[in-house]
Amino acid sequence: MLPDRPTKLVPPVLARMAAWCACLILVGVVVYFFALVIARLTFVALPVAIALLLTALLFPLTNSLRQAGMRPIYATWITMLVALAVLTGTGWLVGARASDEFPNLVQQVQSTARSVQDWLITGPLHLKEAQITSYVDEIATMVNAQRTAITGTVLTAGAVAFEVLASIVLLLFVTFFLLKDGDRIWAWVLRGFGNVAPRVDRAGRAAWATLSHYVQGTVAVAAVHGLIMGIVLAGMGVPLWAPLAVLIFFASFIPIVGIFFAGTIATLVTLGAKGLVYALIFLGILIVEQQLENHVLQPLIVGRALNFHPLAIILVLAIGGILAGIAGAAVAVPVAAVIYRALPELRHQPPALPPPSHGLGEDAGPGEDAGGGPGEVPRPRGDAPGSRGAEPGVEGAEPGSKGDNGRRVDTE
Repeated sequence: MLPDRPTKLVPPVLARMAAWCACLILVGVVVYFFALVIARLTFVALPVAIALLLTALLFPLTNSLRQAGMRPIYATWITMLVALAVLTGTGWLVGARASDEFPNLVQQVQSTARSVQDWLITGPLHLKEAQITSYVDEIATMVNAQRTAITGTVLTAGAVAFEVLASIVLLLFVTFFLLKDGDRIWAWVLRGFGNVAPRVDRAGRAAWATLSHYVQGTVAVAAVHGLIMGIVLAGMGVPLWAPLAVLIFFASFIPIVGIFFAGTIATLVTLGAKGLVYALIFLGILIVEQQLENHVLQPLIVGRALNFHPLAIILVLAIGGILAGIAGAAVAVPVAAVIYRALPELRHQPPALPPPSHGLGEDAGPGEDAGGGPGEVPRPRGDAPGSRGAEPGVEGAEPGSKGDNGRRVDTE
């Protein structure tokens, strides 16, 4: 009776809370040290994470080529070449448009600045020219200071150019082998989990399906968003409309925060190039299109894989941004979605194996395993679904009598 005494001194609710707290502390310690390991291996972890996202995006093309009869190596090479061609073409379009339209943008910004200055002097504010000149000088000083800082950052970044190049090479290699041998790599990983391999397999497949739907849906929504905003900017005659459309496309991968950042830049460029009226028109179109995207495109395309509340998305983005900056914010939402879908599969019990379909020696040839060892006649199981149990006419039958299956029962 003595061992029961200490437990009676603690209320059951407090004991449960203590157990939960101990488990949460242990999980928190594990997650903390795992995050430290990932932070130390950022040089490897970030390219691998991006490679997983690219693989989820490109695998449908590789799979289609395989189903058409093409060998995996050739299907993978064609997929990689198509992806590189799309990226190269987009980069060339952005660079060409930027080099052609940037001087025009500078001239339009200067003209708009002069118009705003005249309005401030002759308009209802009646500011003095000396005040405006001081404001302009302060802004110019701030820009020069930032330019110096940016120049120093660029010079410092030149020292890590080799690391960036190595990360890109690692990214390409990981993407290539995941597209080519992804199923074999997954089978090799499962062999290390022993008896829990079926659960891990189900969790991994659920996570992969969620990641694929999320990436493909997000790319589709971002493409529609960038295309519409690019058409609007081009129709208004705004310089650098192609780079701005590409910026909006890539910013759409970061929910809520990304479109706010890209939309602000596009609105400021429109304000400087075309004036206040065009900037307000563009801002109104951007808000309307964003609302249509949030309430129509996102639920229809991405809602199958990701059904998070906006508050959960903001918290996940904040945590990812604090831990890994812009890259962490970009991958935080898909990582959270994958974990959310994989955990139930890990907790779910595997389905029971179906019972053998053979009856009492029916169609069981020599050496066939139908519930017993090799060559052993299987025994009937009355408790298994669909098996034929001992019925009154068979269990008490005399030697030589016939059972319900028309065969003689021999007990000798």
